[in-house]
Amino acid sequence: MGLNTEIEIKLELLPEDLDRFAASGLLGEPARVESQRSVYFDTRARDLFQSGFTLRIRTVGSARTQTIKATGASASVFARPEWEQPLDSDEPVVDHTTPLAAQFDLEPGDLQAHFAVDVERTTWKVKQDGADVEVVLDRGLITAGTRQTAIGEIELELKDGAPEALFTLARRIEAIVPIRFGVMSKAERGFRLIDAEQMVFKAEPVELDREMRVAKSFRTVALACLRHHRLNEDVLRVRQNPEALHQARVALRRLRSAFSLYRDLLQDDESTRLKGELKWLAGVFGKARDVDVLLARASQPELVEWLKTARAARYREVFAALDDGRGRALMLDLHQWLHCGAYLSSPPAELHDRPVTDFAEAVLDRERRKLKKHGRALAKINDEERHEARKDAKKLRYAAEFFATLFDDKRGARRHKRFTAAMAALQDELGTLNDLVSAPNVLGEIGLEDHPDAGTLVVQANKDKLIDRAQAALDDVIDVKRFWR
Repeated sequence: MGLNTEIEIKLELLPEDLDRFAASGLLGEPARVESQRSVYFDTRARDLFQSGFTLRIRTVGSARTQTIKATGASASVFARPEWEQPLDSDEPVVDHTTPLAAQFDLEPGDLQAHFAVDVERTTWKVKQDGADVEVVLDRGLITAGTRQTAIGEIELELKDGAPEALFTLARRIEAIVPIRFGVMSKAERGFRLIDAEQMVFKAEPVELDREMRVAKSFRTVALACLRHHRLNEDVLRVRQNPEALHQARVALRRLRSAFSLYRDLLQDDESTRLKGELKWLAGVFGKARDVDVLLARASQPELVEWLKTARAARYREVFAALDDGRGRALMLDLHQWLHCGAYLSSPPAELHDRPVTDFAEAVLDRERRKLKKHGRALAKINDEERHEARKDAKKLRYAAEFFATLFDDKRGARRHKRFTAAMAALQDELGTLNDLVSAPNVLGEIGLEDHPDAGTLVVQANKDKLIDRAQAALDDVIDVKRFWR
C-alpha cells in the first residue's frame, strides 16, 4: 500500500456514550487499564507549540516519562518526530539529546506548566481481518487553571496488516455508539481551553512540500479540509453560530474543489460517488446559509421572526444530515477512501512519479485559463454563465491556497500575496452580484416572495454597474503576475 504502512485514526465519543461503549464487550477483555496524568509545558509565550513542538511529562504510577514531539513543518527537519526519556522529578529536562536545545535559547525556569490531562486509559490488543490493531480508550479531563473540559476518545493504531482493518473496526464501534473523527491533539485542546472560546475557525495553511508525490498531496489537502469542517461543526453544534456554519460549508466547498482540481488523479468510481455525496451535504449547508444571509439584512420585526423560524428549520436539516445514516456513512467512507483508496496504490501512470510542483503548476495554469475564457465578457453572458465564472474563480483561489507552500520563496510569497488579494476582491464582487440574482429564489423557497417588505432583503444595486466592477476585478486577476511561474 506504499503510503499506508502505518496509520492511526482518532474517534471522538460523547460523554454519555463512553460507558455504553466500554460495557459493550465488543473488544473483549482489555490488555491493561491505567490512570495517567500528563502535564504539558511551554514558555510563557508558547514558543514551543507555535513552532510545532510539544513537551509533556506523563506520570503512570510512580514512573515519569518526558515526551517531546515535533509536529507539522517541524517534523520534517528531524530524523524522528518523538523523543522520550525517563525522569526522576516533575521538572522538564532540555539537553542535547532533544531538538529543543538547538532550536530554542532556553534558560532554567523558562518552561512552565500550562495544563494537565488526567485520563483513565484502557488498552485492547485486537485482531481484525488478520491485522493487529491497538485500541486505546481515553476518558477524563483536561484542566487549565479553573477551566476544565471532558475528554472521551478512541485511538485505533495499526500495528501490522492492511489499513482497511482500522475502518472495519471503526464501523463496528459506530454500530454501537455514534462516532466523529477527531482532528485535535490533546495538546491543542489544552491550549485552546486556556484561550477565550473560539467561535469560528478559518481554513489553515496546507503544509505541502516539494518532495511529495501527487497522491499524497491530495490526501494532505483533503484531510486539511476535513479538519476545517470538523472544527466548525463542533462550534456549530454548541452555538449554532452562523459564521461557524458558513466556514463548515466553505470547508466542504474547498474539499469538492480539491476533487475537481485533482481529477486527473481520481479516476475510480468511489471518488465519483463521494464527490456526489459531498455535493448533497454541501447543498444542505448552503440552504441554511442562504437564510442566514437574508436574516443579516432583515430589520422589519415580522420578517426577522419569519426568517428565524425558517433558519431554525434549516439548521435542523443540517444536523439531521450530519447525524443520519447517510451523513455518518459519508464520513466513514471518505476517511477510509482517503487512507486506502486505489488512487494511492495505483495512480495513473503519468502521475505516478510526477513531482507535485509540476502538477500544481499545470493545475493553476488550467484553472486560470478557464477563468479567463469564461470571464472575458461578463456583460455579454447570462446569469447562469456568470455563476460558472464565479465557480471558476473559487477553484482558482482554492488551488492558490492549497499549493501556496510549494512556491514560498521570497518572490513567490510576494506574488502570492498580490494574487490572493486580487482573487479576494474578485470573489467579493462576484458574490455581491450572485446575491442580487439568487435572493429572489431563496425568498420563494421560504414563502416570502410576495411579502410587501421582501424587497428590503434583496441587494439594492445597479446590476450593470456590479457587472462592470466584477469585470474590472477579474481583469486584475488575469493581469497580476503568477506566483507559480
